[in-house]
Amino acid sequence: MFGAPDWLPRTIVSLLAIGFIPALIFSWVFELTPEGLKRDEDVPPEESIAPQTARRMDRKIIVVLLLALGYFAFDKFVLTARRETAQLRSTVATNGSAATANSKSIAVLPFENLSEDRANAYFAEGIQEEILTRLAKIADLKVISRTSTQQYKSKPGNLSEIAKQLGVANILEGSVQKAADQVRVNVQLINAQTDSHLWADTYDRKLTDIFAVESEIAKSIAESLKAKLTGHEEQALAVKPTSNPEAYDAYLHGLALEARDLYSVYPIEKAIGFYERAIQLDPTFALAWSRLARADADWYVGGETTATRRDAAKRALDNAQKLQPNSPETLLALGYYQYQVLRDNGLARTTLELVAKMLPGSSEARAALARIARREGHWDESIAYFDQALVLDPRNTQSLKGAGDTYCTIRQFPAALKAYDRALDVLPNDPELMAAKAVIYQAEGNLEEAAKLLPGVNAQTPSYAVVATKVTQLILERRSDEAIRLLQARVSQFHFGSEIEKGIFQSMLALYQRIAGDSAGAKVIAEHARNTLEPLCKNQPNNDFLPVFLSRAYSVLGDKNSALKEAQRAIGLSPSAKDAWNGPGLEENLALIEMIFGENSRTILTLSRLLNTPYVSFLYDAPITPALLRLDSTWDPLRADPAFQKLCKEKKE
Repeated sequence: MFGAPDWLPRTIVSLLAIGFIPALIFSWVFELTPEGLKRDEDVPPEESIAPQTARRMDRKIIVVLLLALGYFAFDKFVLTARRETAQLRSTVATNGSAATANSKSIAVLPFENLSEDRANAYFAEGIQEEILTRLAKIADLKVISRTSTQQYKSKPGNLSEIAKQLGVANILEGSVQKAADQVRVNVQLINAQTDSHLWADTYDRKLTDIFAVESEIAKSIAESLKAKLTGHEEQALAVKPTSNPEAYDAYLHGLALEARDLYSVYPIEKAIGFYERAIQLDPTFALAWSRLARADADWYVGGETTATRRDAAKRALDNAQKLQPNSPETLLALGYYQYQVLRDNGLARTTLELVAKMLPGSSEARAALARIARREGHWDESIAYFDQALVLDPRNTQSLKGAGDTYCTIRQFPAALKAYDRALDVLPNDPELMAAKAVIYQAEGNLEEAAKLLPGVNAQTPSYAVVATKVTQLILERRSDEAIRLLQARVSQFHFGSEIEKGIFQSMLALYQRIAGDSAGAKVIAEHARNTLEPLCKNQPNNDFLPVFLSRAYSVLGDKNSALKEAQRAIGLSPSAKDAWNGPGLEENLALIEMIFGENSRTILTLSRLLNTPYVSFLYDAPITPALLRLDSTWDPLRADPAFQKLCKEKKE
């Protein structure tokens, strides 16, 4: 009738373990005989009173101990994250619900740009972000991040509905007008439930005083909402990151660029230029150094896995640490560097757990912890961390998509669709999210529903992932001619943002031409792909993505040794034991190469294992399923094998 407190099972197991460990040691050392206790080695078998019973007891003790150890591991990696999520939900319900009369929760809507120069929109975006950053440092407030608010208008009419969607009681609206070195900032704090104005003010200042304005606004909001400020928090609000207005202007440019496209790495490359400009103007600008370090780490993992980019990230991080070693911004940069560049999950986890405690109102560290957990193969823990991030930031489409991708990876397809649908409520008809849903339907074999989500996708569609999903759809529908025409148009007409993307599409085209029977045409394109990818692989030896597509180009060219070498090199860079997220996908690629060269038994053995393994496929984005194996012409060389036919059959629940 009444639920036991969550500490009770752990306490019982602990007591059992404490009691049985001495008993286990005792049973290994001593034996009971008619003459009393003797050491084990001194007792002949015929003198033992009940050796079989003792052995049975030993086995029972060992089983109990193994259960205890298993529980402790489960408690550490899953239950702790779930308890934190439940506690966070409880705290939010008490302090941040839109229905709570004296709530201390707030969303800052996009600031309106009133400058005559419309290009100054970045400045208004930056001021909003900086005020949010200051508010997030106040532990007594619940603050919704910009990623959840940026889709709203600056002055919408339906504040109560927005507050309900975001789970807050209060809304801050504002506008920014910038002319030369003068800035005017208007703000008003509104209780969305009563539509009453709690506080409003106008600040006319020099550009050099903008930091004081941001701090004053944050303090006024805290006072209006009766939020308690610690001495440390007051100091953090008063920090002036730079005395150089031009450096700050460049920094705001970088922030705005990073926020423009959530699913592409290319804006990051442009943002890096602005952060570098900021630190040239003010080498003591620690905040700009930390953002530069993060941008360099993002670019390293997503676009340029070179020693030059790695060293740039480290140099920026070193400078941030010298200037402000203990600031949450510096520690965030450190955590991302450890995760993305060093690929040290343990170090990154420790750092980001500290940041999560320092910024209790920020979802960012928790979303990063979710990604670390899934790389480690802790799927339930990853989802629990995404849940925590979404409690704090309910309309953050990156976290919603991250949760959906994780559900997809563990083949919980209905849950993945729900997460993507929540994200689509925020960004209706977003091509990336529509494609993510299509991937789920493809994995389930529901090609009709998948097709409905990919209308209008063509060779000029900007997103790599969306075009790749469309190609997969056409291949699964056995319309390989259309898939090849789409890829040919992409390769010949599209202006690629990087050589990497160009090489990937060349490799895809060559592979599907070969599968369709056009060996001569496939070899011509495969040669182009090889010429594009070989220099990239040489320049980026730690990139585990490039050798996947180079191995396919080699296989189309008939170069078995080089194809297998590159496929195996990719696995060596990210083995499944260290990267449960991507590692098995690299094994899938090796299986594909082995099939191309007739090693069908090895391929079927790998596919059989992968059908029960969570991972991200390099062919489908979803992990392989019986439906994908059944529909995809790529696997036709295996079609006659009874062992493969067995893999194509759906398991009955």
